Amino acid sequence: MPATPSLSLFGFGAFGQLLARHLAPAFPLTICDPCPKAQQQARDLGLRCVSPQEAARADILILALPLSRIGPLLEQIAPHLHPGQMVLDVCSVKEEPVRLMQALLPEGVEILGTHPMFGPASAATGLQGAQVVLCPVRGRGWRRLGAYLRARHGLKVLRATAEEHDTEAALSQGLTHLLGHVLADIGPAPRIRTRSFEMMMAALEMVAGDAPEVYEAVTRANRHVAPLRARLVAALNAEGAAGEGGR
Repeated sequence: MPATPSLSLFGFGAFGQLLARHLAPAFPLTICDPCPKAQQQARDLGLRCVSPQEAARADILILALPLSRIGPLLEQIAPHLHPGQMVLDVCSVKEEPVRLMQALLPEGVEILGTHPMFGPASAATGLQGAQVVLCPVRGRGWRRLGAYLRARHGLKVLRATAEEHDTEAALSQGLTHLLGHVLADIGPAPRIRTRSFEMMMAALEMVAGDAPEVYEAVTRANRHVAPLRARLVAALNAEGAAGEGGR
């Protein structure tokens, strides 16, 4: 892979735009997104929009897409890939996209699962100190990428398997999103509140504005969330029973 690899970004939604702002100054970057509005937004930033076939020629292909679109795209671009390229995803879950990449990408193409543990809202003031998880699957290029992310953007790089990621993210992310949606449905924040309540609500509000596909991914596509949800419900029921018994 060249010293300054070319990048193709598949998907130019809110997170794709965040990636482009940080990557375009340092790398040759092209955008692939079928949405006319997204294409115009990319051109407004001086970025070139290309077809999937042309985007597949880049040294590193970044899939900033909802999980449901990963499989069809991989099938479309796989015939155009060659050994030495790297394909990575930025989905909020890791086991399923990694499985798809292993099944659909040709031998010799490096595979890396990644999860930037930040979004447009939390990264509004910069990336310094934020976490990114790397799940290496095939190839060694992930080491160079990790070193770049540490040195250039000040990110805290964590290495994990896809299963380790999803197991831990089920608690740190899956339940957070569930609680955020549940509390939003209960009603507006009360006028009488403690500082601890305000801090909790501020944290939950950071995920309340995430796109629906992100919520679906972190709460339903992660197989480790359902058992945690069941444990939470059981614990709440036990607390309720204990309270009733104490009357």
